[in-house]
Amino acid sequence: MFNIKLVSVAAACALLTACATTTNNSVSGVQRSQLLLLPSATVDKMSAQSYTQTLQDAQKKSTLNADKALLNRVTTISNRLIAQVGVFRPDATKWKWEVNVEKNDQLNAYCMPGGKIMVFSGLADKLHATDDELAAVIGHEISHALREHGRERMSQAYVQQFGLQALAAFVGGTAGNMAAQGANMGSQLLFALPNGREQEREADRMGLELAARAGYNPEAAVSLWKKMMAASKDAPPEFLSTHPSSENRIKDLQALTPKVMPLYLAAKNK
Repeated sequence: MFNIKLVSVAAACALLTACATTTNNSVSGVQRSQLLLLPSATVDKMSAQSYTQTLQDAQKKSTLNADKALLNRVTTISNRLIAQVGVFRPDATKWKWEVNVEKNDQLNAYCMPGGKIMVFSGLADKLHATDDELAAVIGHEISHALREHGRERMSQAYVQQFGLQALAAFVGGTAGNMAAQGANMGSQLLFALPNGREQEREADRMGLELAARAGYNPEAAVSLWKKMMAASKDAPPEFLSTHPSSENRIKDLQALTPKVMPLYLAAKNK
């Protein structure tokens, strides 16, 4: 009975200790506390390994950075966005950011933990996204990384998988060992589990502010989602498959746009 109580106390302490926010509060108002049991270094290592494998696979298929003009365009947009990440979390300015483009018809993009960006050519070739619209997509994905949503999803999944053992391991300082034990399922947790609605909403809001600070018109976010839905026809594109409904998303973006518009105008006038 004593051990059960001890573990329960440890679990409660773990939940209190592990709950923190990953980014500074800003105009977009994203400041939710998050469950972050796993060490960020562990998640970043998994991310880097998976990203490297993705690049190697794309190189073998000759689909990596095949369109140099698009690569330069995406890199320019990404670099302007990356230059603003310090507003949300100063340590992100020191991440080992990478930007690549894969020739792929999917309307999708992602940013892995630690700043590993991939944009699919379908956004330009099929959707004909403008620079402002590409900034909305990339800013959204960068925001997932800034908020460490991947690490949060993995932490939640580990608690579901290991229960009190995972929480006790956190208190005991052995969460890293537990993560290593679960390495086989780690990449699956990181890349297969969809973001929750609140995580997507945070990425929408922070991404809109990030794009505005970088000098990209925040109104383009709404036109982007409308293009996405028009292109989806019967099935939503991968980028939208796990996201909130387009109507709610557009309303939220439209409500926030007036708040970030001064940031955009200030950036344009520099």
